[in-house]
Amino acid sequence: MNPLEKFLNKLERKYGRFAIHNLPMYIVVLYGIGFVLQLVNPYMSYYLELNPYLVLHGEPWRILTFLIMPPNADPIFIIFVLLFYYSICQSLEHVWGSFRFNVYYFTGVIGTIIGSFILYAITSNSMIFMNTYYLNMSLFLAFAASFPNMVVYFMFILPVKVKWLGVLDAVYLGMAFLRGDLGTKIAIVVAMLNFLLFFFATRNYKRVSPTQVRRKKYYQKAVQQATTRAGEPRHHCAVCGRTELDDPNLEFRYCSKCDGDYEYCQDHLFTHTHIKK
Repeated sequence: MNPLEKFLNKLERKYGRFAIHNLPMYIVVLYGIGFVLQLVNPYMSYYLELNPYLVLHGEPWRILTFLIMPPNADPIFIIFVLLFYYSICQSLEHVWGSFRFNVYYFTGVIGTIIGSFILYAITSNSMIFMNTYYLNMSLFLAFAASFPNMVVYFMFILPVKVKWLGVLDAVYLGMAFLRGDLGTKIAIVVAMLNFLLFFFATRNYKRVSPTQVRRKKYYQKAVQQATTRAGEPRHHCAVCGRTELDDPNLEFRYCSKCDGDYEYCQDHLFTHTHIKK
């Protein structure tokens, strides 16, 4: 286990209970609110996007409001775009657990904020506007790395494995970095550092197939039915102590590497310290 992974495990044991569960839903809802505001006022993004100069001159709300600017403002495609991002983020949360998905997302958010202020300090440009565009691209790269063999339908017609879309995403980011200005370069570096650091810390994660996702849904349904019949918890996480009574959506598994019958929830199955006698 590498030092960065140990550090994440330590953070999760100490602060995991503070993680925002179902964060993808909140992300998409905020984007929906931002889209409605743009419909009301097409210039709304100018008042909400991150601008370090304006933050320092009486508009501190921009540090948060840039998060509600949707990745697409087209009324025709916005529903499909939001559903797609919700699906991506929800899948990542299921695989990584709520805490690590929170860490990934908010590390990208904080990195974007810091990057904007670094750019302003270097250039003194008062017209720097930052959004979550490259953060969203890093989320898709994370999805492609976790679900490389999942098939999606490009333009709703052509079946393509996600890993090839991830390659195209990476190529696009590389070209944007080479051709872009300093602001674009900083935004891309921040997004890619988030991706590379996190996957360096979680490189032991197993790839997840669509079959595993379907099996998980059946498992959750069976657990919920068993709990209803028995009225007592049948599963117990050895790290956080949660049971299916605390959250019926939790999945539990025994660890084959631990000495003894130790069961863990989905948030700690791949992140706990193995118990050896």
